[in-house]
Amino acid sequence: MSTPNPSSTPRKFGGTPAQIKSALTFYKVLSWATGIMLLLLVLEMIFKYFWQLELFVGGTLIDGTANTLGMFNRAEVAGGINISLMILIVHGWMYVVYLFADFRLWSMMRWPFMRFITIALGGVVPFLSFFVEKKVHKEVEAELARFPKAAKRY
Repeated sequence: MSTPNPSSTPRKFGGTPAQIKSALTFYKVLSWATGIMLLLLVLEMIFKYFWQLELFVGGTLIDGTANTLGMFNRAEVAGGINISLMILIVHGWMYVVYLFADFRLWSMMRWPFMRFITIALGGVVPFLSFFVEKKVHKEVEAELARFPKAAKRY
């Protein structure tokens, strides 16, 4: 028995074209949101580690005045909401959802595992998520157009 030629093997996806487009939209939204949060995180880290400043809403300053919104050293503010800390937390959880979106798209497209890893790195390196998202979007659209009758894997 001979092995089939890989070029003659039909392309199979892990979902219907509608499911793949839905996963692509979900990935696109999370890619942009994670990229924006990562840029905010980098900005927050610069202020925190170079000038020891964090963004606070509310609270009371050392001299007794009320704070509405401002950049202060953590020791200068009592109470209030630390927006810098919230940026850290939101980005962390948003990256987890970004990984889920990456996994969903990767599994539906049936790409190699290294593709999952390279897409996942888009949420770790500043600005990279925007470029990776654009490239992935083009490739998914091209594959869906090239194989319009591709069968689902199940």
